[in-house]
Amino acid sequence: MKLAILSCSPNCYSTRRLREAADQRGHQVKVLSTVKFAIDLEEGAPDLYYHQERLPHYDAVLPRIGASITYFGTAVVRQFEQMDVWCANSSAGISNSRDKLRSLQILSRHHIGIPQTTFVRDKKDVLPAIERVGGAPVIIKLLEGTQGIGVLLAESVKSAEAIVELLQSQKQNVLIQKFVSESKGKDVRAFVVGDQVVAAMRRVAQGQEFRSNVHRGGLAEPVDLDEQYRETAVRAAQIMGLRVAGVDLLEGTDGPQVVEVNSSPGLEGIEGCTQLDVAGAIMDYMAAQVDFPEIDLRQRLTVSRGYGVAEIHVPAGSEYVGKTISDSGLRERDLNVLTLYRGTTVIPNPRSHRELEPGDRLLCFGKLELMRDLIPAKTRRTRRPEVQELPDLPVADEVHGTAGGPAATTGPAL
Repeated sequence: MKLAILSCSPNCYSTRRLREAADQRGHQVKVLSTVKFAIDLEEGAPDLYYHQERLPHYDAVLPRIGASITYFGTAVVRQFEQMDVWCANSSAGISNSRDKLRSLQILSRHHIGIPQTTFVRDKKDVLPAIERVGGAPVIIKLLEGTQGIGVLLAESVKSAEAIVELLQSQKQNVLIQKFVSESKGKDVRAFVVGDQVVAAMRRVAQGQEFRSNVHRGGLAEPVDLDEQYRETAVRAAQIMGLRVAGVDLLEGTDGPQVVEVNSSPGLEGIEGCTQLDVAGAIMDYMAAQVDFPEIDLRQRLTVSRGYGVAEIHVPAGSEYVGKTISDSGLRERDLNVLTLYRGTTVIPNPRSHRELEPGDRLLCFGKLELMRDLIPAKTRRTRRPEVQELPDLPVADEVHGTAGGPAATTGPAL
């Protein structure tokens, strides 16, 4: 495998370990500074130059994009994608993970535990927002920040209002997040590679510090995660479009709560804590993908005119509940079931004799026109019963059923 590691810090621990692991496995590896690229665009021929010379072909790219160069770095990754070079993390995944609000918005529509969070701009909305997340104490976060920077704990409502007002006066966008008291001063970092958690550690804050980041002086200990935590970490990374990720979780009474998905997780803390070869696991996974790459169905299958991918829901009370996939009539409609999502379980290529249950979601490929026919007239997303519609305001109907992948908008109901 001919591998490019995109990194502006060739001598940092993570980059050195990744390069060593690639060398040990006989791969050709080069560390390329992300900011030294030039992106050339012309009809039918996307290209990259590095130090004013045309970049040779690479089999795979491992992006290590620093937060300060997210825009340019993701543009470089996107160019590799246009050139059909396999990238360990997608440009969209990196962009989504860098914005705390956007990442939580994406995760919130899936069955992934997250701390209750609110985002407001008007000063008058701050107090109601604090009340909606459970009142003080609350966590206040800057939308962009790493290693615990820009994360504050407000012990009272007055201090929370003052902090938010101060940050907003400095043109900073902030999130107000529920304080998960049972996990105060500790969190779990799960290191995801592909569809597995290859290492995990619990980070514990020291003294009066509530942030558990190792860079804030937190201590780390290896932890063996149970299946629920592993599944949550993997699904969060996949939903974000990341194949190599550090997923930070709080241990709440209701189960794992995802607080962040990091697209460029450091290796020093987790390798030192667990004594596991995380860099080697990344290299082994990348080599396997280069030999037999996964296909993004949303990009590949929708090129056939009139065909696409959509997520079809089976609500309670549907006539299809209790029927097998073969008896559902989907195949007669030229609809192929690629994946069955049942709760937090993912069943790829489900067998035809599997019975459908209420709440199942089917990722299907077929004729878009036929899938549109399954959409009930003027279907709207149901809201929580305690939320009341504002009077005398026009409400637009939301029709579901766009052609997308697992992270697409809610699909039609059978």
